[in-house]
Amino acid sequence: MSDLRESVITQTRPLPQPGLDNVEFYEAAKRGELRFQRCSDCGAWRHYPRPACPECQSRNFSWELASGRGRVFTWAIVHGPTLPAFRDELPYNVVDVLLDEGVHFQSQVLDCPPDEIYAEMPVEAVFVPASEDITLVKFRRR
Repeated sequence: MSDLRESVITQTRPLPQPGLDNVEFYEAAKRGELRFQRCSDCGAWRHYPRPACPECQSRNFSWELASGRGRVFTWAIVHGPTLPAFRDELPYNVVDVLLDEGVHFQSQVLDCPPDEIYAEMPVEAVFVPASEDITLVKFRRR
C-alpha cells in the first residue's frame, strides 16, 4: 500500500507539461517573455491558450508580447493540506492577476507575506526557471 501511496502523492514539485496549444507560451517564458494568444480578427487577448477565439470563434491568432504588469484581482492563502512538495512553503499564496491586457493569470506573488497581499496590488511578472525545460511565470510587487 505504501508504494502505491508514494506513486500517487507527488513528492516533487509538479510541473506543467507543454502541449500543442501552449508550447509557445513556455518557449517565450524561457526567454523571459510573457506572450499570450491574440485574435487576429477581433483583437481579443486570451489565456489559457486554445485554438479558437472565445469572443468571435476565429482560428486566426498570433502570440503577442504582453506587458507583464497587472493587479491582484483575487487571492487565497494556502495553509494546508497540500502536496508534500509544497509542505515547506506553507502558508503560500495563490493569486489571480488581471494583467493590463485584460487577461487573468493564476500564479503566486513572491517575497510577499500573506497579510500584505491586497486587492488591486500592482504586480509585474518575473520568470523562475523550474527545470531545464520549464520556466514559471510568477509575480513581484511593484
